[in-house]
Amino acid sequence: MEHVDHILIVDDDREIRELVGNYLKKNGLRTTVVADGRQMRAFLESTPVDLIVLDIMMPGDDGLLLCRELRSGKHKTTPVLMLTARSDETDRIIGLEMGADDYLVKPFAARELLARINAVLRRTRMLPPNLIVSESGRLLAFGKWRLDTTARHLLDAEGTVVALSGAEYRLLRTFLDHPQRVLSRDQLLNLTQGRDADLFDRSIDLLVSRLRQRLLDDARDPAYIKTVRSEGYVFTYAVEILGDSV
Repeated sequence: MEHVDHILIVDDDREIRELVGNYLKKNGLRTTVVADGRQMRAFLESTPVDLIVLDIMMPGDDGLLLCRELRSGKHKTTPVLMLTARSDETDRIIGLEMGADDYLVKPFAARELLARINAVLRRTRMLPPNLIVSESGRLLAFGKWRLDTTARHLLDAEGTVVALSGAEYRLLRTFLDHPQRVLSRDQLLNLTQGRDADLFDRSIDLLVSRLRQRLLDDARDPAYIKTVRSEGYVFTYAVEILGDSV
């Protein structure tokens, strides 16, 4: 039987839940709608989903807290698309920082939401948890770090695991696939999130900052990811393939 993607919509606004759920169903997706974090947790206990559409502004546990909870639990690899208020860029930035895979600002067109969902699902399946895009699992070494592309773990010199969010992993993989090459913000956004940059989109700058923190890279004098003024970023280290990951 052909797989039908199952989308969980978490929003306290009943009208939005019903409109979005019905639109996605008409376009070939399976949908479930819930009103809050409690209902989301209860549903996920028994039913896996392919993607979660998660509103930020909800009473009780808001979407940011729920996203962080998802990323630290057994659903850490489930893609999350956050719905955010147009007027609050901070929420968008924090959402990506918490591990959201993409965001969409309200009010939005249902057609755009569908396009974003399909784009996130495509990206997720290009980088499933136990594989990488074009090769079997490998250990990629750079400086004192290694990236296990099977477990999607960053390892320090002592072999200690540094957990990466999905967005951080995709950004690091992009840099490791294109070392010593200047990549513009638009290119990085497209490669990691599958969309063009908004006029004042700061998500890539935020992700670079977060990745530098993971790498213990001094933002004032970075050793791994350098800023190229007016152009973008460049990963300065050569990358060595050590062999198959364990």
